[in-house]
Amino acid sequence: MRLFYILLSVIFGCTTCNDNNLPPQNKSVVELNGQLSVQGTHLINTQGDTVMLKGVSYGWHNWWRRFYNDTSVTTFSTDWHCSVVRAAMGIEPDNAYLKNPDFAIKCVTKIVDSAIKNGIYVIIDWHSHHIKTQEAVAFFEKMASKYNAYPNIIYEIFNEPEGDVYTWQQVKEYSETVIKAIRTIDTKNLILVGSPHWDQDIHIAADNPITGYDNIMYTLHFYAATHKQNLRDKADYALNKGLPLFVSECAGMEATGNGPINYVEWQNWQNWMEKYSISWVAWSISDKDETCSMLHKTASSGGIWTDKDLKEWGKIIKTELSKTK
Repeated sequence: MRLFYILLSVIFGCTTCNDNNLPPQNKSVVELNGQLSVQGTHLINTQGDTVMLKGVSYGWHNWWRRFYNDTSVTTFSTDWHCSVVRAAMGIEPDNAYLKNPDFAIKCVTKIVDSAIKNGIYVIIDWHSHHIKTQEAVAFFEKMASKYNAYPNIIYEIFNEPEGDVYTWQQVKEYSETVIKAIRTIDTKNLILVGSPHWDQDIHIAADNPITGYDNIMYTLHFYAATHKQNLRDKADYALNKGLPLFVSECAGMEATGNGPINYVEWQNWQNWMEKYSISWVAWSISDKDETCSMLHKTASSGGIWTDKDLKEWGKIIKTELSKTK
């Protein structure tokens, strides 16, 4: 059918054949959707249409730096049909941001610059489990100053607050401080906020959300073999309270990142996200000896991978993403 309309446009000089659900093939994801914003619980584009981003998350930059390059992003954009990628900048481990900030920023900016070039959205992820307010403010001020003019940018200001270490009030106060710093420079781009218990206490955040700022969503993380209907019930509660959710990290196996993939629960989560048009990003682009790492150690650093380079989880995600091309 698409070919039929294209032929009509060529034969008859029709300029409107591509107007109705037939976006021009030479336009990128960002060109088609523009500046993203939050309306109710939905992410919307400049035309007011609901947007559901889908993509992959790089592993911690300090351990899987070899994949942080331009050609891997191009592979995800053109071959995997990602509309978003996530640069997971490690904060606390050896050679991560706190000990080697210049290297961390270099890795992140490679991904961001390539995402902009490829016309897809990109999450700048402060991949920490603990509150580091001063350091986070300084980093996001730098990123906002560099990229505030680009609608591609999404700021994830706290990957996963660890277990019982922090209350929502503590995470909220941290988030408000970082959001204020970003909004002083970048007034438009989407900001993602974490919640306690590794981004699972969204029901608590829903009872006491951050106010005074636009274009904020709250991250929900799940690993399908561990997190099942109970977590979806919490998410349903949050949505019913009007809290907009974004799944910035998910996978099909256990929360350890290992164990067998639970295909039934992964599909249950897929159905749930489709029902509510919730964006999702799958973990992770790495070659660690674990189920959730998508690549074999023999895979090249620069993308252009074949099926033999992909582990089971990588094949599942690539196939799922191809459905949206």
